[in-house]
Amino acid sequence: MTKSNRKRRKERLPKGPPMAETADRHTLYEIAVQTADLECVFIERTFREQRQRMPRYIKEDFAGTCNLACEWVRLDPANRALAVDLDAEVLAWGAEHHLAGLTAEQRQRLEVRKGNVLSEGGSGLDALIAFNFSYWVFRTRQQLGDYFRFTREQLAEDGILFLDCFGGYEAQREMKERRECEGFEYIWDQASFNPITHDYTCHIHFRLPDGSRIKEAFTYEWRLWSIPEIRELLAEAGYSRTLVYWQGWDDESEEASDEYEVVEDGDADPGWVCYIVALV
Repeated sequence: MTKSNRKRRKERLPKGPPMAETADRHTLYEIAVQTADLECVFIERTFREQRQRMPRYIKEDFAGTCNLACEWVRLDPANRALAVDLDAEVLAWGAEHHLAGLTAEQRQRLEVRKGNVLSEGGSGLDALIAFNFSYWVFRTRQQLGDYFRFTREQLAEDGILFLDCFGGYEAQREMKERRECEGFEYIWDQASFNPITHDYTCHIHFRLPDGSRIKEAFTYEWRLWSIPEIRELLAEAGYSRTLVYWQGWDDESEEASDEYEVVEDGDADPGWVCYIVALV
């Protein structure tokens, strides 16, 4: 871009406070990261394939803004959901921006609880969902095993636990990954990784069109878990079988696709994403 072009672009921007001061971090996050509609379709299709019936009652752990739970009750008038999260501020945002958009009938089929996913439970659940890698907050085998045992107790006799996972050799690098979204830049920052403990600190930053930034809009203090570790802990927790649904690749666009299929052998990619599905 030439200097004159940069000048003209700058002049077109509205005057006022930096965009970062007024931008909503939760809105930016959902645009950049979440696809609740596709996740609900995956849950429904996978459950139907594995159990030959439709799932109706789900629980969303680490629910945050309850985006997925709200999408679930919108999907079918027979669907019910329980959403649990510890963060009152995030739940309040979700109440204003998602729950408020539900009909009165849909709202009756969704229960939201502020609480710890290790103690706030449901019963007879068809499916329990812990997405966005949030269960990585449990950093020891004892903690994660306790969580998996509690999820197992809440599920129906043919229930399914849905988890997501990512990895690859770039996952252990301290690096930043940038991606253009709808009018802003999303920055995934792998700030630190300890190869001895697998303690992992990551941030999400946003860069707005006027150049202003929301630094550390979200911070995650996790353990980077591997698929074999997770599957072993699920088996120890009493799950009968686990399946790995590997993300596909679109050769035409040369990008990861929205399709996932069961695999026993994954590609040693620099970065990969999968779902781990645990059957009672």
